Amino acid sequence: MSTQLQTAPADLFDLHGDLVVVTGASSGIGQAAAEMYAAAGATVIVLGRSESRVADVVSGIASAGGTAHGFAVDVSVRGAVDAVLGRIVEEIGRPTVVVANAGIAGGASYLADGRLADYSDAEWDEVVATNLTGTFETVRAAARVLDRGGRILVTASTAGMRTDPMVSYAYVATKAAILNFVRQTALELAPRGIRVNAIAPGPFKGTRIGDGKTEISPEFEAEWASTIPLGRMGTMPEIQGPMLFLVSPASAFVTGAILAVDGGAVALSHTAF
Repeated sequence: MSTQLQTAPADLFDLHGDLVVVTGASSGIGQAAAEMYAAAGATVIVLGRSESRVADVVSGIASAGGTAHGFAVDVSVRGAVDAVLGRIVEEIGRPTVVVANAGIAGGASYLADGRLADYSDAEWDEVVATNLTGTFETVRAAARVLDRGGRILVTASTAGMRTDPMVSYAYVATKAAILNFVRQTALELAPRGIRVNAIAPGPFKGTRIGDGKTEISPEFEAEWASTIPLGRMGTMPEIQGPMLFLVSPASAFVTGAILAVDGGAVALSHTAF
């Protein structure tokens, strides 16, 4: 018995008519996602702390034929995301997708200078404010404005799914907390027809997570690669497809899911550390 295609493959990934808000979209994974959503037909709202970098991303999307608007916002500031989403609704329209992507590394791993006994209160508080509280504030604000059919995507990390000595204590802790937050939010919002999922990237080149710079040394890249079964770090184009999938019609029956995009890292039953 054969199954007839109900939707053309291209239509499964079509975001025309969607208004997609992405936090932390002025660089790295957030920028890559914003560019992909625009290429898929969405109007994209680029949010980031740096007004100049936000403007650069918006300009780049426009140059590629997409439609984007930008606002400077710091997700760690209480009420900031609520305020900017309210402004977006008034000035542009009601979002259909919100991507809570903003996050920071929060210092070195214990393999470097980030040993537990020396880890500072300031580093811990900054990461919690951005990665955990900022995600909470973004998802809560999204729940207030999204209608049925809305989608929320949260950027978690494989560091929240297993121990990861390559990143800081605060990063591991906040990313682990985000996973259960996503699952619980998915349960509450499912009856409203709103889907909530998380993507869990492993190490990717072009982010500021891990060493705080987008450009990394060959030595640092080799160190990361040694933890990955595929033997290398990911590249930005390799995160775009999974992030498109989780907000597109192709994932219409997916909610409460955690999708690892990590070259097989989570599948390891042991590490060399």
